[in-house]
Amino acid sequence: MSEEKLYAVKNDEGKYWDFEDQDDFWELTYASCPTTDNELDAKDVINDYGGHIVTLIEEPKKVVLTKKQAEIVENAHDEENPATYIYLSTYLGSSNKEELLMNAYVNGYTVAKEKKYNVKVPYAEGWHFQKYSRESKRGSHNDWKPFPAKDIDSNMSKDLFLFTESEIEHYGLQDCEKEEVTDDEQ
Repeated sequence: MSEEKLYAVKNDEGKYWDFEDQDDFWELTYASCPTTDNELDAKDVINDYGGHIVTLIEEPKKVVLTKKQAEIVENAHDEENPATYIYLSTYLGSSNKEELLMNAYVNGYTVAKEKKYNVKVPYAEGWHFQKYSRESKRGSHNDWKPFPAKDIDSNMSKDLFLFTESEIEHYGLQDCEKEEVTDDEQ
């Protein structure tokens, strides 16, 4: 977070001092320059004309987290001592970093979009494997099976054919050739 600050002087009527013209308090939309980076200038206005300082600082950037890290931060909000919860979550075998999660807790966060891949499996026809879903129209078992590209129905969701790293690991496809799918292709 930047340590640079901007100052505005606001009076009891909700009007702001104009630091460019230095002549009076104005509605915010009419003030030519309602801020200054010099705290002493703002204090001088208060001494001479009244009002109070309003300090403006940059909003900190949100931290980018994985889904697992985001779960830890969300769960910390429900705890009596969030810092201890985050510390224990990072200490007890988690690969998450405590400082990153604390920053996310305080400043907010976004969840990183997982990379997705099409996986080429040598013992299957075509490039695509399909995760089981009701949309598959190809059976009733609860895992996955080969799904040749020639059988792709245009009404099926493209997401059925995309795998995240964790899914590739889950299905034991780490040794298979994979190609990353860009946002344009999803």
